[in-house]
Amino acid sequence: MSSCLGPVRALALSTLLAAGSAAADTVVIGASQDNTLYTDGTGGISNGAGQFFFAGQAGSARRGLVAFDVAAAVPPGSTIQSATLTLHCSRAPGLSTPIPVELHRVTAAWGEGASDAGDPGGTGTAAEPGDATWIHTFYPGALWTSPGGDFDPAVSALQSVGTPGFYVWNSTPALVADVQGWLVNPSSSYGWIVLGAEGGTSNARRFDTRENVEPAFRPVLRIEYVTGQVDAAPGAWTVVKSLYR
Repeated sequence: MSSCLGPVRALALSTLLAAGSAAADTVVIGASQDNTLYTDGTGGISNGAGQFFFAGQAGSARRGLVAFDVAAAVPPGSTIQSATLTLHCSRAPGLSTPIPVELHRVTAAWGEGASDAGDPGGTGTAAEPGDATWIHTFYPGALWTSPGGDFDPAVSALQSVGTPGFYVWNSTPALVADVQGWLVNPSSSYGWIVLGAEGGTSNARRFDTRENVEPAFRPVLRIEYVTGQVDAAPGAWTVVKSLYR
């Protein structure tokens, strides 16, 4: 194996195989923060404390953000075996044709301020200090490198979302690698950006946030992990991720 993949890749894969032979523990955690990026040249719109976030196109583009504190829920040194994200879609255009909704790993820290656009919330409201906006990571001073958010262009997971209901982004090697990276390096735990179809006039989806009044509708990350299977090779999980992309 090492002669074909190199020592770092071989170590990363052998760690996965070793972890697969051990009994896994499971933890289910709620989001630590979430928000919506609304297309806006001034960066003055957000919804940090709102009950909903949005993905897709409704006149202009909306992009969701959701993050989880993995290191607070999974013992250090564990190996992630699977990860699934469950979101509740609470609003969609009538007779909605399913659209692809992608998860991409965010690569910069961002904020959730006190802004609350209420119900239905689709147009957002005035950003508050610390909010993420289309151009800000933390309103009003810190900026994304690229308007609309800084994120890995590779898709971590994909789900087709149609009418309202629960949707699960199933475990993939890329999704597992994201969560493993956040466990190994908690300071990089910026979560995912949720991208819907950005085209047409009205295909956005509304998802419920951690502030939603119905606890059962809030975002949930389910993680299966094995303790004592530390992969200490620098960059090994990045390599594992690249093997599947």
